[in-house]
Amino acid sequence: MSSKIKLIVLDVDGVLTDGKLIIGTNHTELKAFHSQDGMGITLARHAGIQFAIITGRKSDAVRRRAKELSIDYLYEGISDKIQVFENLLNELNISHEEVCFIGDDINDLLILKQVGLACAPKDAVDMVKRNVHYITKRSGGEGAVREVIDRILTEQFDYDDFVMKFLQNKIEVKQ
Repeated sequence: MSSKIKLIVLDVDGVLTDGKLIIGTNHTELKAFHSQDGMGITLARHAGIQFAIITGRKSDAVRRRAKELSIDYLYEGISDKIQVFENLLNELNISHEEVCFIGDDINDLLILKQVGLACAPKDAVDMVKRNVHYITKRSGGEGAVREVIDRILTEQFDYDDFVMKFLQNKIEVKQ
């Protein structure tokens, strides 16, 4: 399944973060992102994999992190995730089988049931875990995204060779 993946779609709360919402005195939301997830996204982008974030909340922290990681598509404040997802696939001319989605809660189920590789962090809700192909050994916000990316890249490449070429700046970014 992983060998066909061209697009990875991520939820934020509970996937890229541990799901905790910290709201400051000035109503600013604070979120913690794992650096290993960021490096994994960078590696996958160098392999030509595109990224989208579809999240139900709006957050300055998410916009900033998405920009830092050159996330291709960011959709925030989305209540109807499946509609946004279907529109994105149509726009990119990508099939469901070419998509990996990582989600953790019931509002992710409709997408998880349609993609080629459905994944969830180990601390996802039980109903989600019953409906995915792969449950990570790591929790959301603790490197779960990196774990999935490493699995995909290992199926698509000689992973060690790919990483060494990346480190030696011998890989051109595929568009």
